[in-house]
Amino acid sequence: MRRTDEPRYDFKPRQRTTQIIYGERQHLRAVLVSLRNFQHKYRNLERETEALHGMIDARTAELHHINHNFDEQLKQARDADATPEQLARLAEAAPEDDWLLLRTIAEHPHTTAEVLARLAGHPYEAVRENIARHPRADAATLEKLASDPGSDLWLLVSCNEAAPPALRERLRSRFDKVNNGADAAHAGK
Repeated sequence: MRRTDEPRYDFKPRQRTTQIIYGERQHLRAVLVSLRNFQHKYRNLERETEALHGMIDARTAELHHINHNFDEQLKQARDADATPEQLARLAEAAPEDDWLLLRTIAEHPHTTAEVLARLAGHPYEAVRENIARHPRADAATLEKLASDPGSDLWLLVSCNEAAPPALRERLRSRFDKVNNGADAAHAGK
C-alpha cells in the first residue's frame, strides 16, 4: 500500500469547512458509482445505496448551511469564462467559512487585484498560496504575503512574475541564505 493511500491521523482541522465537506461528498459519490458498476454481484446494494444517498444528502445540506447557494456559486467560480465582476460579487457574498469557494476564486485567472488583496488575510493557507502565485496580485499584496513570518509564502512570491523585481530579488537572496545554511548544516554531519 502506498503511503498516500493510508488515512492521515495527524490532520486535525479546527473546523469543518466547505473544502472538507465537499471532498467527503465527492468521495461518497465515487463509492456510489463503484457500487453501481458491480450491482449484479453485490447483494446489499440497495441498503448501501440508500445509506450513501443519505450521507451525500447530509453533506449537501451541510454545504448549503454554510453557503445557501454553494453548488451554483462554486460552478460559477470554476467557469473559465467568469468575468472579473462575477468573481468579485462571488467573493463579496461568500461566507468566510466557504474556504473552497474562496480558494477557487483566488486561483481564477480573471480575479482582480482588488479581490485578491481583500482575500490575502484569509485564514485558509491555500487561499493565500493561490494569491502568492497569482499573476494579477499587486505589489502591496505580495509584499504583505511575503512578510508573513508564520508561513513560507515568501517562496511562492519570489517565483511570481507579477512581483516587483526588487521584491523577487530580495526574496531570492533569502532563499540563498536558507540554502547556504542548510548546506552548512549538512556538511557538518
